[in-house]
Amino acid sequence: MTTKTALVTGASSGIGESTARKLQSLGFTVYGAARRVDRLEKLAKDGILPLAMDVTDDQSMQDGIARIIEETGRIDVLVNNAGYGSYGALEDVEIDEGRRQFEVNVFGAIRLAQLALPHMRAQHAGTIVNITSMGGKLHTPLGGWYHGTKFALEALSDCLRIEVAPFGIHVVVIEPGGIATEWGGIAADNLDNSGESGAYKKQAAAVAKSLRSEANANRNSPPSVISDAIGKAVTADRPKTRYAVGFGAKPLIAARKALPDRQFDALISRATGLPRD
Repeated sequence: MTTKTALVTGASSGIGESTARKLQSLGFTVYGAARRVDRLEKLAKDGILPLAMDVTDDQSMQDGIARIIEETGRIDVLVNNAGYGSYGALEDVEIDEGRRQFEVNVFGAIRLAQLALPHMRAQHAGTIVNITSMGGKLHTPLGGWYHGTKFALEALSDCLRIEVAPFGIHVVVIEPGGIATEWGGIAADNLDNSGESGAYKKQAAAVAKSLRSEANANRNSPPSVISDAIGKAVTADRPKTRYAVGFGAKPLIAARKALPDRQFDALISRATGLPRD
């Protein structure tokens, strides 16, 4: 049988690293992509193929897909995991930073799908996995740009799923809850930079504290819960369209559906310790 091939972006740590290892254990030839190849050394030692790729650089993505096809002749799974959280009040965050977040979290993912799809259509098989977030279904204070990217990727995934179904291709959305990765610290650092002064200073301090909270960190799920869900999705004959997994994902998504807007606003404001004055 032909060995199937998978590409995982953002593979240098956290969910991406765990997913690359999971897919390798399932028998895939796995390419792990990141901007810095030196951060992929651990994966390379274990037989996962390192791939230099910047999802904001079109030529870099074209070259990456071309290399995979040249070396293996196919691409069966694309896991769009590269992304980050840029927190800050919408009034404060520089518009170029907002654009960059969309470039990384949305346009990079869809561009890679565009590049992989001709090969998947030729095979009449393939799975595209887009990592969104429970933040693609709900909102938190000072997370406007981040949530905007995840809401967008959810909608794009739904449209893409319908478009490619006739070609035997699946599109799966993974909606992580709280996961023990570097994400929260990076988001908090971005928040510090954007909200250290001005009208939103108190809100910024509260949300940064929540993102760094040791209590939250202790409740967060390990990245393996996400990679296990991805493993199930890419090996299923008929995968679910969405997998909400990890700490808080299912109950918070359910709460957002059930509560009126202002009640949910109050709930999430209390949960993040937002000042009331």
